[in-house]
Amino acid sequence: MAQNAKNLIGLTGIPLVMVLGNSMLIPVLPTMKAKMDLTSLQTSLLITAFSIAAGIVIPFAGYLSDRFGRKIVIILSLVVYGAGGLLAGLAALWWDDPYSLIMVGRVLQGIGAAGTAPIAMALAGDLFNGASESRALGLMETSNGLGKVLSPIFGSLLALISWYMVFLAFPIICGVVLLLFLFLTKEKKQEKQPIPVKQYLHSIGQVFKQHGKWLIPAFFIGSICLFTLFGVLFYLSDLLEEKYKIDGVIKGGFLAIPLLVMSIAAYVTGLIIKKKLGLMRWFVIVGMFLLSASYVLASFVKGAYPLIGILVIGSAGTGLILPCLNSMIVGAVQKAERGMITSLYSGVRFIGVAIGPPIFTWLLDISRTVMFWSIAGLSLVFGAVAIFLLKPKQAQQHTQAGGEQDQKAAETKGWRQVSELLGIEPATPDEKRKETAVEKYGFDPDELLKRILSGQKEKEKN
Repeated sequence: MAQNAKNLIGLTGIPLVMVLGNSMLIPVLPTMKAKMDLTSLQTSLLITAFSIAAGIVIPFAGYLSDRFGRKIVIILSLVVYGAGGLLAGLAALWWDDPYSLIMVGRVLQGIGAAGTAPIAMALAGDLFNGASESRALGLMETSNGLGKVLSPIFGSLLALISWYMVFLAFPIICGVVLLLFLFLTKEKKQEKQPIPVKQYLHSIGQVFKQHGKWLIPAFFIGSICLFTLFGVLFYLSDLLEEKYKIDGVIKGGFLAIPLLVMSIAAYVTGLIIKKKLGLMRWFVIVGMFLLSASYVLASFVKGAYPLIGILVIGSAGTGLILPCLNSMIVGAVQKAERGMITSLYSGVRFIGVAIGPPIFTWLLDISRTVMFWSIAGLSLVFGAVAIFLLKPKQAQQHTQAGGEQDQKAAETKGWRQVSELLGIEPATPDEKRKETAVEKYGFDPDELLKRILSGQKEKEKN
């Protein structure tokens, strides 16, 4: 088996591990609440503890991977992730009052999660080039999307054995992924020294100084999407079990519906937007208004099935928004600065996941209507913010009139690379032919023939 194929197999399981951290717990939370005699707020903190730890640690994990190597950070992260799940599971199995130890385990899992998917994406960029890099990242995103859809069902199946099995599954999953990664993926030696911490922080400051006017709203919009998604899933999980007595795998299937719609919408959006910044901007705006409209409509709906149908509209809006924000943020900065900015963005998104369940619980204690109208209003406000401030084109304008053509050419090339990196725009037929020829023969016969002919022409001229 070629080393590139081995690298890819070793990497694809890592994004799946990160997704399972919260989504697999969602359908089991009402059972945990009953078994440990928890309040709604205490139950929501099981999601918050994981997400807040991951959100804080992700930027540091990115820097550590630059300094000490990506592979060692991923290995240690998977060990910590699995250990956190083992601690939480054994505490539930052996202790009469396990909640505190489970919370410690969830924090450990969040710390471990910080060094999984974001660093795996960076390692894929180190190991693959061109169309191969695009395919690798596309496969990793497929693994991520598959994990989002299947994790509620998987969590529900584990709960049929016992509610704490969802924790004990993590060390097994992490162990399998770790072995594949350890023996199949080989890291290239670093060609350059990592930048010092002071310079690292200065670079972040410079990026926000140049792009902050639209980059900060983009960060907030991404965070709001995850905040509302996990808040709604938390609310739905409790509602389906407590009010409608829908439990087990059937409940997991219902919870997977919004995630499936979001994943499909994100995939289709990625195919459409290509490198069109203006289209991305409008997709984000439309997505925010879809979110707002779905929550307004949800406040008037009482039945479980119509409610899920209405909330699917918001999930489609989230699917429109997230790929566009990813493309905007990746394309906004130089390649050397992308790691730090995307790590910060991932951290902010995790903070949104962290605060979603407790804030939804607090709003629901006031009233169901207040909960839906509050998040509808928040989505509407940031939809308006997107109209006025989300203009990344302004950050890409050249300041010197004489360099406008060069800048335009550079931007076109850059956005093509970004599109290929995200799996949005495939390589051209000529690029695919060249890549196939190089893999088969070790060189491109057409290119060799062109060089021979050009050499003969030069001799004739001389």
